[in-house]
Amino acid sequence: MIVDTKAYGSVEVDERQSITIPSGLYGFESLERFILMDARQRPFYWLQSLDVQEVAFVLIDPKLIRPDYDANIDSADFEALGLEDSNDEHFLQFSIVTIPEDRQGMTANLQGPIIINKESRLGRQCISQNDSWNVRHNILEEMAAGKDAC
Repeated sequence: MIVDTKAYGSVEVDERQSITIPSGLYGFESLERFILMDARQRPFYWLQSLDVQEVAFVLIDPKLIRPDYDANIDSADFEALGLEDSNDEHFLQFSIVTIPEDRQGMTANLQGPIIINKESRLGRQCISQNDSWNVRHNILEEMAAGKDAC
C-alpha cells in the first residue's frame, strides 16, 4: 500500500506494518490507524498516522536507552492487547522521542510506553506504574550512563 508520510513523502509499505490503536495516543485520541516504519536513522522508528499525514511520532526501544527498563504496566493493558505479559513472544514496546533543535536535548517518554501485539497489530499507550520513569529522559545522557555502568 502507498502511504503519504510526514518524513518521507509517499512510500510503499507492507500492510503488515499497520497498527490499530483503538484509544489513540494521549493528546491524539481520535487517531487510531498508524503505520510502524523503520526510520532512516537507526535505532529510531516512525509511527505515522494514516488519518492525518502531518502527525507522526519518532519512537525508540526503551531498552536501548535503559537496559533495566521495565514499564510495569497494568495487567488490564496486557489483557486488552491479548498479551500474557512483557515476556509474550508478540510483545513490542516503544517510547515516544522528542527531538528539539539542539539534538543533545533529545528525550524519550519512558512513563507512557506504546505497547503493541505484533501478531494482532493492536497497540495501546500505557502508563508505567514504576515511579522511576518520567516523560523526559535525556537519551544521550541515559545511554552514556549505561555505558559507564558496564
